Amino acid sequence: MATIDMRRKHTMNREQTREKAEELARGMQEKLGIRWQWEGDAIRFDTPGGVAKGTTGQVTVTASEVRVEIDLPFLLRALKGMVEGKVKEKLDAIVGPG
Repeated sequence: MATIDMRRKHTMNREQTREKAEELARGMQEKLGIRWQWEGDAIRFDTPGGVAKGTTGQVTVTASEVRVEIDLPFLLRALKGMVEGKVKEKLDAIVGPG
């Protein structure tokens, strides 16, 4: 598997950060069909079908950081750079540039 691991510092309060993380998850749900749920301070997700089938990961929020971890299945490894770029764009839009 190809792994993407991105972190962004933030200055938001816990509630705002969780809302932004959920906004990110909802966007991925609409575009990629992911299933997601909160587990503590992390949104865990997987993709049961569609173009991103087999992709798993999580978005973890802390008092000062948002971390996005994505494991791409073998068939999507070649697209890692493109996926990283999209994740960076979303993080920049939601949390601010890194």
